[in-house]
Amino acid sequence: MVFGEGDLSSPILFVGEAPGAQEDLQSRPFVGRSGKLLERLIFEALGLNRGDVYITNVVKCRPPENRLPKPDEVRSCSGYLKDQLNFISPFLVISLGSLATKVFMGRDVQITKCHGEIVQSELALVMPIFHPAYALRRGLVAQDAIRNDLIGAKGYLQEIGVWNFE
Repeated sequence: MVFGEGDLSSPILFVGEAPGAQEDLQSRPFVGRSGKLLERLIFEALGLNRGDVYITNVVKCRPPENRLPKPDEVRSCSGYLKDQLNFISPFLVISLGSLATKVFMGRDVQITKCHGEIVQSELALVMPIFHPAYALRRGLVAQDAIRNDLIGAKGYLQEIGVWNFE
């Protein structure tokens, strides 16, 4: 199981969909290629290291053959995610990709249309962004979009006075 890791007092919580092969082997979220890209973009856009934020997934176990988690798998892990939200109490959840965004929004969304927007959901204040795996496949344009969205998140947190990373 891969529960998550990072600063439990961070104002930002990153949530992906499920662990991949490397994450499953190391019992740590986002340590494969997607994780390396996410780590780099967090540093470039926010000036933070991965240990300065909290990173987790909707589903805590790797689905067989790296497929998308099924609805029953999402439901079975939802209590863990809610407990993490309650314990960490982030000001902003950054949902990585469509599946994580759907969990927070309660409906299907087109990430290409809503990325970078901050929306209040039943669970938390959420900013959807592209999943780093998508950015690895799509190249620099998608990576720039993630970077710009993260810069927007930082600006929002500074504006409301909760950015404490200087």
